[in-house]
Amino acid sequence: MAELQAGGTQVAASPRLPAGSAPGRTGAEDSGCGELVWVGEPAVFGQADSIAGKYGVWMRDPQPVAPFTRATTWRVDTVGTEVRQLFQYDDAEQFAKGYPAKVHILPRAMESTGAVVFRGGLYFQQRRSRRLAKYDLQAEAIVAERELPGAGYHGQYPYSWGGYTDIDLAVDESGLWVIYSTEKAKGAIVVSKLDPDTLEVQRTWETNIRKQSVANAFIICGVLYTISSYTAPNATVNFAYDTATGTSRLLSVPFQNRFQYVSMVDYNPAERQLFAWDSFRMVAYPIRLAQA
Repeated sequence: MAELQAGGTQVAASPRLPAGSAPGRTGAEDSGCGELVWVGEPAVFGQADSIAGKYGVWMRDPQPVAPFTRATTWRVDTVGTEVRQLFQYDDAEQFAKGYPAKVHILPRAMESTGAVVFRGGLYFQQRRSRRLAKYDLQAEAIVAERELPGAGYHGQYPYSWGGYTDIDLAVDESGLWVIYSTEKAKGAIVVSKLDPDTLEVQRTWETNIRKQSVANAFIICGVLYTISSYTAPNATVNFAYDTATGTSRLLSVPFQNRFQYVSMVDYNPAERQLFAWDSFRMVAYPIRLAQA
């Protein structure tokens, strides 16, 4: 795929395979922050073998806590009404073969594909509520819970593909975020920074793009990016909102929905890649940023 040209210097955002997988072409270890200008072709790292895995979420912790490492991979198949199973894989080979080292049973059922793993905890939205939870992966217990004030849930303000994707957690270089909407925002995307220990909202931004008009969203370096379609083979990253400046702009960065049903996209700041779930398949995209 041809790279888009942007002003300033292009900096490779480490277009390597996820930690623990086969060696690949590597870029700079730390390329700094900048605008997203290129998303490469997705590589497949795992595949679900039942209808429960048509859509789901897979994750690696960018700041793991022992005994877990950056190679530890986590997966949740999210088709069903009582989603409680969190699959743990110790390395990429286990993950590719689909043989978990352990299965955690969550004390609360999870809603949709918005979960993330960060600093030794699984953060997720509880089923049929605007209540967030932090599940400590080592203690195997919920250690924090909090309602997200005013957040729509269970089909009020989902992404365009549906799936009750009203509340979408995200991680970037600066920490933990949540992407959602409220009645006050009239369906526009709202972004809040969260305290990872207490889940308290630290600061909130309201954007000017409707949540139901985009297929997915993720955050890189404090910038919210949205994806135009979850099914079109040649979709685009079509919008950016910078929380540092409160400004937004339209984009047209090509994004491939290779298997034409992308139900989750998350940025991993340690891997400098996008992780996604595309019609039973767990894939990762290399990216490139441009620095001014």
